[in-house]
Amino acid sequence: MAEPKTRNEQAGSSDGRKSGGPGRFSRWMQHRMNARMNRKVRKGKGTFMGMDVLILHTVGSRSGEPRETPVAWFADGDDADTRLIVASGGESQDPDWFVNLMAHPDRATIELPGDDPVPVTPHRLDGADREPAWQVIATAQPRIAKYQSKSDRQYPVVRLTAR
Repeated sequence: MAEPKTRNEQAGSSDGRKSGGPGRFSRWMQHRMNARMNRKVRKGKGTFMGMDVLILHTVGSRSGEPRETPVAWFADGDDADTRLIVASGGESQDPDWFVNLMAHPDRATIELPGDDPVPVTPHRLDGADREPAWQVIATAQPRIAKYQSKSDRQYPVVRLTAR
C-alpha cells in the first residue's frame, strides 16, 4: 500500500509551494523593490537600468484587489499617447501583472514619472502587429531579446493607449 502524500508532495515541491513560482522570500523582495521603484517614479525619477519606467495599475485577476507594478516602457513611434510594454521574466509563465491586465483591461491605468494616473486601453500585439513593436523593444534593450532567446515562451507585447 502506498504512503499518503505529504502536503509538500501534493503541492509539487519540497518546500510546499507550487512548482514554477517564486518562493516566499523572492515575493517579499519583489514587493520591496517594486515599492521602492514606485516611490522613485512618483518623485519624477522614472528610469532603471537605462529603461524608462511607469507604474502600471491593474486589478488582481482573482482577488479584485488593486495592484501597482513598475514596468519598463518603450516609445511607440511618434505617438505620445501610446507606449509599449513587454511581459518578460516570469520564467515559464507570464508575470502576474500581465495576467491581471488581460483579466481586467478596462480598469488599467498608468502613472508616468511625477504625473497623475491616466486610464489606458491595453492591446496585446500578435503576429504581424507584434513584430515591429518587438524590434523597437529589442533594439532599445538587447538584454530583453537575450532573455527572450532563452525562454520557452514568447514574451507578450502590449500597446497601451491613453483613453
